[in-house]
Amino acid sequence: MSDDNKWKPPGEEDDEEEEVDEAAYKTVKDAVLFVIEVSQSMLTVPPSADAKKAGTDSPTSAALKCAYALMQQRIISNPNDMMGLLLYGTEKSRFNDEDESSGNHAYPHCYLLNDLDIPAAEDVKALKNLIEDEDDFNELIVPSNEKVAMANVLFCANQIFTTKAPNFSSRRLFIVTNEDDPHADDKTAKSSAAVRAKDLYDLGVIIELFPISKPDHAFDKRKFYDDIVYNQLPTDPEAPAPISAATKPSSTSDGISLLSSLLSNINSKAVARRALFSNLPLELGPGLQISVTGFIIIKRQEPKRSCYVYLAGEKAQIATGVTTQMAEDSARTVQKVEIKKAYKFGGAQVLFSPDEISQLRNFGDPIIRIIGFKPLSMLPIWANLKPATFIYPSEESFVGSTRVFSALWQKLLASRKIGIAWFIARKNAAPVLAALYPSSATEQHTSSSSSSAETDTNAHPAMPQGLWLIPLPYADDIRQNPETTHLIRAPGSLTDRMRIVVNQLQLPKARYEPGKYANPALQWHYRILQAMALEEDLPERAEDRTVPKYKPIDKRAGEYVLDWGRELEDVHRRWLREDGGGGAVKRGAQEEDDDGGTATAATKKKMKVKAEAEEVRVMDDGAMRKMVERGTVGKLTIPVLKAWVLGKGLEGKGKKDELVARVEEWF
Repeated sequence: MSDDNKWKPPGEEDDEEEEVDEAAYKTVKDAVLFVIEVSQSMLTVPPSADAKKAGTDSPTSAALKCAYALMQQRIISNPNDMMGLLLYGTEKSRFNDEDESSGNHAYPHCYLLNDLDIPAAEDVKALKNLIEDEDDFNELIVPSNEKVAMANVLFCANQIFTTKAPNFSSRRLFIVTNEDDPHADDKTAKSSAAVRAKDLYDLGVIIELFPISKPDHAFDKRKFYDDIVYNQLPTDPEAPAPISAATKPSSTSDGISLLSSLLSNINSKAVARRALFSNLPLELGPGLQISVTGFIIIKRQEPKRSCYVYLAGEKAQIATGVTTQMAEDSARTVQKVEIKKAYKFGGAQVLFSPDEISQLRNFGDPIIRIIGFKPLSMLPIWANLKPATFIYPSEESFVGSTRVFSALWQKLLASRKIGIAWFIARKNAAPVLAALYPSSATEQHTSSSSSSAETDTNAHPAMPQGLWLIPLPYADDIRQNPETTHLIRAPGSLTDRMRIVVNQLQLPKARYEPGKYANPALQWHYRILQAMALEEDLPERAEDRTVPKYKPIDKRAGEYVLDWGRELEDVHRRWLREDGGGGAVKRGAQEEDDDGGTATAATKKKMKVKAEAEEVRVMDDGAMRKMVERGTVGKLTIPVLKAWVLGKGLEGKGKKDELVARVEEWF
């Protein structure tokens, strides 16, 4: 169960940490406006080298399908996010409540297909019908003969964001186009568009470009869009991270691969960056502090129920839960100020007031304080209690934090050392000892064949470069090791054969890439919700990419696994002959007895126990009773205990502790 869903008793929700301001939740909301160009080239299906894929999707159609897929995802996974769809270059014009037939339009040849709002099921259905119905598509998606000024398009987007999402900290504009220089001969139009883009940036809107190359011309951002797209990161740490480089289309540029490319890039931008803390002081020494922000890079995602619904009335209503605490003896309602917390100690109840609880949990202000350095080799792989937190410098509290942070990171990396830090994430949080671990680009792409970083410009490292806070365990957190007696080590021949099997079954590039494997349970949950909300047919089965591919596995390693199994049987037989197997013989196995006949292993074991019982003197009941009363039965040897319990008709198998327990239970 995730930390967000853990239940806490009423009144204890605010004890662990200080109460979070409600306004902080605004930063989680995201507003995305798709701006898709409609032109003759955008409506032309690109040629395909594969005849089977020819005549599939035009760039405009692929972009609309991409918006539809994202809207489906957002309506369930991000129910508070807004999304809109604006077409430009169309013959028809529509903005808000304007009449399409009137000739007076504020933004000519701009068609607001879906206004920026929280998408409803009806909006998704309408967009789906437009994509699937060829007649509706051809009626609406008609390119204009007149050019559209990009300054007008950007100003239209500005007005949409200003009126519909004024308080959203994350506002993004996705531009999908194949025209890299819309104003090649008009410097005034270029300058006006750059001014409108600057206005959007000042408003906090991040423009992200999805360039599509034409069959005979590669998209060149330098001609126009370098002055439109700003690469600066948003100031809000919760906001989704923008694109770091231009998105390259598929090499084939056909509809299917184009749609796949757009979907993968859109999905990579749909995940918000979640900050665990912002502008936290990082103290390198007395009087030397910088500020850092901590990001949650890895967090388990689970389906969340947004509310309870009451269905017994005339219409469905949201049910709100109310908790009341009552005295057990008088059934009187107890107010929160009357309650004290009690902890058991030595059988007594120790009472604390809320103020005393806060003082007990106060270990100082939130901070990351470096208290020393250790070699990187001293950090064992098991020494982490929770997922690590990625920290990155922030200039808001201390100017120059980035330079000091970079120097610390480079020094730790070059010296192969880690920092040991005292870490308090927020007020009233428990202090944690943490390791400051430096990560580099090289180790992100280390594989069996190469230890250098990938050279592909589209490749992104699995994890960012910087410093990671790894929570270290205290002495109280380490448990006893399990008993590991009677270990049997595999011989070298068995290990060598298993090494071949492991080498044959390695993942591509010899590493696990989480981006390739979606959580099947989570995706199935969302798929069912989507089908029910949009009144679609329920799917028969979930798509699970974690299911092993049995045929390729058998083809690559099947014979090696059988060889290993045969070797294991040979080793096991040799071990039984040499060491007797420690009694680990299969039940029913035949062995020769002293008379040349055969006897099962179970029979020989009974004979052995019986012979031992005859050789050992059997204690009388009186002497055994006295030893039970004194608690000294454990001093007897196993043969004596077996002889006594067998004499009473009890089972003689088991360890010494089990035999002692049988003796004590008999009395």
